[in-house]
Amino acid sequence: MTYLDFQRLGSIDPHKFQQAQPYPWVNPEGLLTTEGHQQLLETLPDVSLFQRRFGVARAHSQQSHDRFTLDYHKDLPVGPAWKAFVAELHGKEYQTWLQHLFNIKSLELTLHWHYTPNGCSVSPHCDAKHKLGSHIFYLNTEKNWEEGWGGETVILDDEGKFDRQSAPEFEDFKNATTSKAIGNYSLLFARKGNSWHGVREIQCPSDQMRKVFIVVINRSTLRDRVARFFGKSQKGY
Repeated sequence: MTYLDFQRLGSIDPHKFQQAQPYPWVNPEGLLTTEGHQQLLETLPDVSLFQRRFGVARAHSQQSHDRFTLDYHKDLPVGPAWKAFVAELHGKEYQTWLQHLFNIKSLELTLHWHYTPNGCSVSPHCDAKHKLGSHIFYLNTEKNWEEGWGGETVILDDEGKFDRQSAPEFEDFKNATTSKAIGNYSLLFARKGNSWHGVREIQCPSDQMRKVFIVVINRSTLRDRVARFFGKSQKGY
């Protein structure tokens, strides 16, 4: 069984991706196979494995991105479905696809889950310079999530008005596009100087959380690896 639908991946036009406004992004459905998607949902890691990241100061006076986080590593006690999925992400086909899409010869991936409870949000921000982009796999379905609860990543167009080292609010952006985030959807976007994005405050029952798995696509130079190491406390997706 495969988890990534490589035919669907191949249908994404790199030129259209790069020409998207206000920066390169795409929000496709079905990049995971139906069976693979279901297996991953049924074996999600328990929140007891996660670290609490609440009230952590961010650069540029931006609001804290409150959530539970879990970084993937090879010894992490997660189910075989997740191990197999990660192997596909590190495999040649997915990596070559990313290189083609981003028009770059080499890259490195870091992987992690975020679970976000009621009342939390991701304030508008641009990601760190060592990142090429992110591929966010949404892990809520119609069985456990309602659209009115939020959780969608919002693509924000600053019209060139804001320095990335600033802290605008959602209301400061005239143009905002909301991704689809319920079911077998994912969001892939490139990190640019204007790649503002965020997640509005979650409004869900106390027994539910927004759940995502994020593939962070990094530059692979030594300088960028050092920047990732010292910038871990400033993560924001």
